[in-house]
Amino acid sequence: MTKTVWIINQYASTPETGMGGRHYLLAKELAANGVNVYLIMASFHHLLHSPIQPESTYTMSTAGNLNVIRIKVPVYNDAHNSRRILNWSIFAYRLLGLKRFIQQKPDAILYSSLSLVGILSAERLSRYYQVPLTFEVRDIWPLTLTEIGGVSQRHPFVRFLQWVEDRAYRVSDRVISNLPGSVHHMVERGMAPEKFAWIPNGVSLSEIESCEKLDPEVAVEIPDNKFVVGYAGTIGVANALDCLLSAAALLSNKTEIIFVLVGNGKEKERLLERVARERLANVRFLPAVPKAQVPSVLEEFDVCFIGWKDEPLYRFGIGANKVPEYFFSGRPVIHAFSGGEDPVEKFGAGVTVPAENPEALAEAIMSLYQKTPEELAKMGDNGKRAALEHYDYSLLAKRLECLLFGPEDVS
Repeated sequence: MTKTVWIINQYASTPETGMGGRHYLLAKELAANGVNVYLIMASFHHLLHSPIQPESTYTMSTAGNLNVIRIKVPVYNDAHNSRRILNWSIFAYRLLGLKRFIQQKPDAILYSSLSLVGILSAERLSRYYQVPLTFEVRDIWPLTLTEIGGVSQRHPFVRFLQWVEDRAYRVSDRVISNLPGSVHHMVERGMAPEKFAWIPNGVSLSEIESCEKLDPEVAVEIPDNKFVVGYAGTIGVANALDCLLSAAALLSNKTEIIFVLVGNGKEKERLLERVARERLANVRFLPAVPKAQVPSVLEEFDVCFIGWKDEPLYRFGIGANKVPEYFFSGRPVIHAFSGGEDPVEKFGAGVTVPAENPEALAEAIMSLYQKTPEELAKMGDNGKRAALEHYDYSLLAKRLECLLFGPEDVS
């Protein structure tokens, strides 16, 4: 008998409107396994590059054999705009109207934060249909607000969110997260530990296998006679790229090593100005490439860099998309990270140095540069094996299916 799941993530997207990341890919794999999937998302959020503002409150379309539901919500200017709270609240309220819009009763409901508010509606829906509720945590709120945002724990909104978070852990049948160490926080907040399961962000092998070659004007900017330390992704504050530039400055006399940063973001203009001001001839910035060309970019690197701020919140681990993408590339990863549950260290896929420590980073880069091709290949092979065994979305979807319905109901 075909099972039906409602996957609710306000920040989900399809390739036409945004990245079409974690939930779209998991939903696609579940649908390929014969599950009837409704992927429910907001019509607008700040992560979309091409948002759709429908005239109706609810619209349904299909993406292959996947049902996509968009709920109309207010537009806001950026992530820090106060109207974002209104956006959350309207989405949460309108979730309850799905009882009239979707004719097919779910056999399970998955609600993914952020935002937290909508879990209250998801709980009501699960009780109405008498089906299990799975709560997914990808960003621990309100802890992020207090530890990184600096908001007081006594703030009324933080207290409300704390009540919602604690309730979600109690009432949910299962709790999943892409942060492996988050279980410790959840247990401290009252969750029964047996509810928890780790499902990381992954890679879609079908997407990688159909990757495109780099545009020639981009490929020509990446030298093939240098040791290339590469970064591909958003040029933002959280990515700690100042540390990478400081390491580049320390290695500026090593003309055989070059740093290539591929992507766009709010920090790019400032970092370009810094490169010009400090005359860092060993640093090149390239524009973002289409998602289908990212694997081809990574093939041009000798090592892949990923960095983080030195924040206590990372003690629970990380859920970056770049980690499995880098792993699958077969290139060693250099990881500037001071948190817990380090996947690079766990799988022997490269070298980890303390976050925001340019001296340690420069030393690690030199160490990798001096390794033999065989030694570098071994690290890369370890990462690729980890990607295939632990981060393949087809395998992750099977695991999720078992959690949603129970192993006895999985084909």
